[in-house]
Amino acid sequence: MNNEKNINQQANPFPSGRLGGADILSKIVADKYKEVDLKKSLIPSKQLEASVLFGRETVSLANALCNSSTGIIAEHKRRSPSKGTINQNTNVGQVAKGYEKAGVCGMSVLTDIKYFGGSLEDLQLARASVNMPLLRKEFIISEYQILEAKAHGADVILLIAAILSKEEITTFSELAKSLDLDVLLEVHNEEELHKSIMPSLDMLGVNNRNLKTFEVSLETSKALSSLIPDDFVKVSESGISSIAAIQDLKQYGYEGFLIGENFMKSENPGKSAQGFIENLKL
Repeated sequence: MNNEKNINQQANPFPSGRLGGADILSKIVADKYKEVDLKKSLIPSKQLEASVLFGRETVSLANALCNSSTGIIAEHKRRSPSKGTINQNTNVGQVAKGYEKAGVCGMSVLTDIKYFGGSLEDLQLARASVNMPLLRKEFIISEYQILEAKAHGADVILLIAAILSKEEITTFSELAKSLDLDVLLEVHNEEELHKSIMPSLDMLGVNNRNLKTFEVSLETSKALSSLIPDDFVKVSESGISSIAAIQDLKQYGYEGFLIGENFMKSENPGKSAQGFIENLKL
């Protein structure tokens, strides 16, 4: 794991914050291919499959959302290309414990270092700290990354329709299901949604952030809600910062709500999540 840490210890490439959405996504993906190729040369798949956590029984986030009255998925995110630094001073294990105590359904852990300041070590530390479902939030472009997710204690992987072909979504989601991982597929528009619907998915997430402008609108989730089959748990992502927004989105069939910056920008993300959930239950 030390080799992996050395690979990923890079400074924030955009310390001042914003870069155009389409540009940043293509740049992230190009860098991700290089990163994965390097990791493959250092840590073979067989080594990942031999890890202690690879044989761990996973916990379903989809089931947790279906059985929850709040549906909160809380995120650990230190920074982002669109917002710059959000919170560099957190201990991911303490944040995970705070989130679990608050009663969230699951936790999303950013594992991209270059653009988001996360790592697989964050995922591993969160796993050592809590029993709730953990989502590896990553730009997955290779089956290797799914093995990594399983080996580091994830219960769920994220697939992003904007960067994958239908064939890749099929291959990656079927591999994940064979490893007992839940699959959250993220879309931004109707075109991505139509190419993505397949039985090997558990949850369909609608990202309310426009990748080209970084503008956020909950109308995206509302517009796409009727196009998502009831077989899938509906998750709304980005721009959710109020009780009213969640109550509004629930009327459109959403059962999951991914919240990151709203909690992470506070001094104590767990306490922030706890207050939010208590108010949501009122």
